[in-house]
Amino acid sequence: MTLIVFNMYAGLMIQAVFHTHSLPSQRLKVLSAGIASLVLMLGIARFAYTPMLPLMQQQAGLGIAAGGWLAAINYLGYFCGALIAASISNLATKDRLYRLGLLVAIVTTAGLALTQDFLLWSVLRFFAGLSSAAGLLLGSGLVMHWLLRHQLRSELGIHFIGMGAGIFLTALFVFLFSSALNWQQHWYWLAVIGCLLAVPAWVWLPKPDTSGHTIGGDKMVDTPPSKHFLQVFMLAYFCAGVGYAVIVTFIVAHVDHIAGHNDYGAITFMVIGLAAAPACIIWDLVARKLGNLNALLLAFILQFAGMLIPILSPSLIWTLIGAGLFGGTFIGIVSLVLTMAGRYYPTRPAKMMGKMTLSYGVAQMAAPAAAGMLAQWSGSYHLSIIASCVIMFVGCLLIYSLRKHG
Repeated sequence: MTLIVFNMYAGLMIQAVFHTHSLPSQRLKVLSAGIASLVLMLGIARFAYTPMLPLMQQQAGLGIAAGGWLAAINYLGYFCGALIAASISNLATKDRLYRLGLLVAIVTTAGLALTQDFLLWSVLRFFAGLSSAAGLLLGSGLVMHWLLRHQLRSELGIHFIGMGAGIFLTALFVFLFSSALNWQQHWYWLAVIGCLLAVPAWVWLPKPDTSGHTIGGDKMVDTPPSKHFLQVFMLAYFCAGVGYAVIVTFIVAHVDHIAGHNDYGAITFMVIGLAAAPACIIWDLVARKLGNLNALLLAFILQFAGMLIPILSPSLIWTLIGAGLFGGTFIGIVSLVLTMAGRYYPTRPAKMMGKMTLSYGVAQMAAPAAAGMLAQWSGSYHLSIIASCVIMFVGCLLIYSLRKHG
């Protein structure tokens, strides 16, 4: 995985050295910084926990319910980070917190290997959640602001490749080295890879301009949605958050349990990451053709289908098909929602991004803890996934109501 990360950025670094002043090369560097930040602060600091969960349960004595609580605590940190992002309007402050998040992601990843104490793990997962919010909200907001100010297309599809790539690369790393490395060594090496990613994520994202005007001199004006629209929008996003949190936290453990084969869960998670990597670009294109709300409704429906298919037919092939649908849509929902939020508030994109993520964050705190306890009571994750499917279906209805009446 280290070689993959190195090769991915070596070419970009060479191009950046020789083409430093043109707008296309600046755009390339900014988007690459965003991708690197998401691979680090989302892919490693947050999502690596999912393929690592079975390994930590086998080697570090982590229980099923405790695994759910650690996921919930991580989401609590993410929720607190969303609160901070929603409350801060100063772009310079957001930039400083984004850079602090890069460092925190590395420290909390390495720190997980230094202890087997649940309380310390909880503290580390909380701060990892804070860094994830810095990457997804502050980093995405800063990238969006730069694109809008330079009068470039404000879609975040390319930027969000980082999330899918992070999921895939961490799952691939754990899959390839699960027999060669113990759980502690996995975390150490993931932290080393994070150090490599932090360099472009730090260096290539310029300090934000606070003038409030585009480079062409036009004033950037906010056009917020109605209160009713925002309330229903946030509730629908909450439903998507429940579906996302349960699947992304427990899918590896669930598949390993029903298949009786430890590799199948990791393969399923890799499929989610592979499907997620190009998905946001595809959803940008869909939104151009159908409109944002129609595209969002389609993404909700397909995510619901991706969650439901493995329950209806738990064979490996259908599980992988469901994983592909889920990976290709959950990240599309995030990308579409945050892109819409940024367009409503071009002068301070992270403002509405933070508000939307508060609803998503509440779901991510409550759902894994509840799902973990339900799984411990029932002996499997089956009922937890069914419950999350029901809530996701409600989210589909809410988005449909916005499309009809919004």
